Amino acid sequence: MRVITGTARGMRLETLEGNDVRPTSEKVKEAIFSAINFEIEGRRVLDLFAGSGQLGIEALSRGALKCVFTDQSQNAVDVIKRNVQKTGFLKESVICRTDYMSFLRGTKETFDIAFIDPPYNEGHYVNALTSTAKVMSDYGIIVVEHPAEVGLPEETNGFTVYRTYKYGKLVNVTIYKKNTEG
Repeated sequence: MRVITGTARGMRLETLEGNDVRPTSEKVKEAIFSAINFEIEGRRVLDLFAGSGQLGIEALSRGALKCVFTDQSQNAVDVIKRNVQKTGFLKESVICRTDYMSFLRGTKETFDIAFIDPPYNEGHYVNALTSTAKVMSDYGIIVVEHPAEVGLPEETNGFTVYRTYKYGKLVNVTIYKKNTEG
C-alpha cells in the first residue's frame, strides 16, 4: 500500500494483519480519487472505519485541510498513528478510537468528504451512510466502498447517488452528492 500522489507520493503505508482486514486495492483507490480529484483541496474529510487510514492520508496528500480517522480497533488506531506520523500529517489529523455510531452521534463537526468502508460481513452500510449524511456539508461527497451484492439506497437524508463504479465482480464504489434541486 502506498500513497498515490501529492505531498506524500510514493510513501509506503503500514497495513493491519489478519483475515478480517480488507484494505482498498490501489486500483480502486486510484479510481476513487480520480472521481473526486477536484473536490479535495481545502476540504474536511472523515475516514470512517479507517483501518490503516490510507483513504484519509491520500486525501491529505492531495491537499485536504483536515481528516478525522475513526476505527474501533486499537490495532487500527496504532497503525493509523504510525502512518499519519510517517507521512507528516499529524497536525492535520484527528484519530478517534470509537465505533462509528458513537462518533457520528457525538460529533459537532461537519465534513465535506466522507469515506465509508466498513467490514464487508458486518452489514453497516445503510446505517453508516444514513448517519454520515447528517454530518455532511451542503456540498459534501460520501464515498462508499461495498460488495457488489449490497444494494444501497438511491437517496438518503438529501444525498443522492451521483455515480456507481464496479471493479470486477466483487467491489462497487458508490458516490453520493447532496441533492441541491427542489
